[in-house]
Amino acid sequence: MEQKMGPAATLLVLLCLCSPAVCVPTAMADAAPTQASLQGMKKARGDVPDDLPEPEPEPTSPASDFETSYNYILSRLAGMDQAIHKLNVGHYTLDVKVTQLLDRLSMMDAKVGELEDNIREVDQYSKDNRKEIGRLEGCQKGHRVGYKCYLVYRSYEDYAGASRKCLERGGRMAMPRDRKEQEALADYVKSFFHPGNWPVWLGINDLRSEGMYLFDDGTRVTYFQWRRHFLSSQPDGGKRENCVAMSSDDGDWWDHYCDRTMNYLCEFDDRVAL
Repeated sequence: MEQKMGPAATLLVLLCLCSPAVCVPTAMADAAPTQASLQGMKKARGDVPDDLPEPEPEPTSPASDFETSYNYILSRLAGMDQAIHKLNVGHYTLDVKVTQLLDRLSMMDAKVGELEDNIREVDQYSKDNRKEIGRLEGCQKGHRVGYKCYLVYRSYEDYAGASRKCLERGGRMAMPRDRKEQEALADYVKSFFHPGNWPVWLGINDLRSEGMYLFDDGTRVTYFQWRRHFLSSQPDGGKRENCVAMSSDDGDWWDHYCDRTMNYLCEFDDRVAL
């Protein structure tokens, strides 16, 4: 026997035919709809657009903005205070280092002063030793005349260089002050260069005033042994030739240019005889 549907059942069937989304299984109908399912149903009906706008942030109050700015300023001030503290610590450390460096520099300056004094002392000792060695060499290798020793140096020097070399050796350029010394020097120089004829510097010049001859120590010359000859009488150089040399063959004196280089003769004090 066919069973006839009532009016309610007929209406439900028509709704299911018209909208499948309305007809759901009984089990699903009993369950609570989820957010995704509701969203899908709304989209299916066209109630919700595909792209939803982002939700607008909730407006903040002026009090919260002020508090945020205040906290930011406090954090920045705290950072600045920490940086200033580090800077002060670094400045103090640097000041300590500078003080220590200045102390060390003062100590080094004192040490350098002591070292310079020691160097000057050693240099003076060296000069004194060279002078003593030169004097001993002059008296051992040279020729003794009274309380003096004479030594010829076969080294070419101008007048100023010869004077300096004699002083460095503890002596001075030869200065014959009388006939006895002159004749002794002439014999020594002649035997030293025999058979040659080589002039040697003496410690005599008229550099201070033309015609006024002085020894190298500044005292005035009172004895002369100028060469006398009708062809070459000395001195004949005038203001051009102001330094005196001795000829080795006869011991006569000649005036020469002071920048001429030649051998020289030094004299030393004979301390043994003294």
